[in-house]
Amino acid sequence: MSDAVPVDRDSDQPESDVSQSRVDGAALLTALDALDGLDSIEALREAATSLQARLANGHLDAAPDGPTGAGEERDSTAAPRRDVVVSELGQVARSRTLERGLYYLRRLRSGLGVSRTSAVNDLNLARWKEHDDVLTDSLWVMERRDTAGAHLGWYWGNFIPQIPRQMMLRYTRRGDWVLDAFAGSGTTLIECRRLGRNGLGIELNSETASRARLSVDSEPNRSGVSTDFVVADSQCHDAGSELRRRGAERAQLLLLHPPYHDIIAFSDDPRDLSRAPSVEEFLRMFGAVLDNLLPHLESGRYCVVVVGDKYARGEWIPLGFRCLEEVQRRGLALKSIVVKNFDATRGKRGAEELWRYRALAGGFYVFKHEYILVFQKPR
Repeated sequence: MSDAVPVDRDSDQPESDVSQSRVDGAALLTALDALDGLDSIEALREAATSLQARLANGHLDAAPDGPTGAGEERDSTAAPRRDVVVSELGQVARSRTLERGLYYLRRLRSGLGVSRTSAVNDLNLARWKEHDDVLTDSLWVMERRDTAGAHLGWYWGNFIPQIPRQMMLRYTRRGDWVLDAFAGSGTTLIECRRLGRNGLGIELNSETASRARLSVDSEPNRSGVSTDFVVADSQCHDAGSELRRRGAERAQLLLLHPPYHDIIAFSDDPRDLSRAPSVEEFLRMFGAVLDNLLPHLESGRYCVVVVGDKYARGEWIPLGFRCLEEVQRRGLALKSIVVKNFDATRGKRGAEELWRYRALAGGFYVFKHEYILVFQKPR
């Protein structure tokens, strides 16, 4: 995988192609056991090549287990994915020694029907190659936002659904609780429904929350999770009581996508961070959100801040790094900084030439990125 990850996986695309088809695990185990009994590299390579061809032609198909909705997480301990098995058999077929060939064969076999997960996610590391939709590089190039299901993109300033999806896949398990301090149009809560996570969104603007509730409720809730909005101020609202009322002691993931100070004015409410009269006051308010919500994040779990920088009076204001410092002051460990592209905000759409001229004339560069800052709370 290259350093820059072009992410163009719209989850409204059906997963019915060959790469996502599944193999009958029991039948595959029987076939692999037969290969494991071979006593020469020539016989092993020939048998592996033959099995590859059978799989590629649709043999050993797994029985269909019903449709999987767009964006839903698949059970990686179930039937293995055909393209991954074919690739692994290719390593066996290319081996030059019997010892090496049997090593690849037994590695493939040992991952079947086995689950080896961590305490913070459901990713099966025994079959890690099947998780190629989960990003691990720190540069994300996303050509367009996921508009599947209830994601309509009506809210000015919301983040793309791929961000909360990736964070939930990496840092939560099914049934965990996700707390979104700036819920906006409900992007996080929609993804909670798609991935079987419980979600609580705090939104200051009641009109925004009312419309967002309709969007979230239109997304199928196949896992029967809780996805609720609270109209309140994240700086002071008792989120702990809200979680306990819903049967949760703590959240397992805290998502923060604050306004990028005053770039977009989201309301006339003086409690709105986009109405902060200065950068220093914005950071004080952001710090108040952290102080209010971090106690309700389970120890050892993750806090994610999605934020960008800004210009003011001809000067670049490193808002992302100032927010990073606020989180670190509260004792969380910085795990990663992901840089994600964006090409056109509503304010710049259709005015690319004007912004290019301004950049040339003013000695600056046009913003094309934002940050996804990943922190872990001490145990």
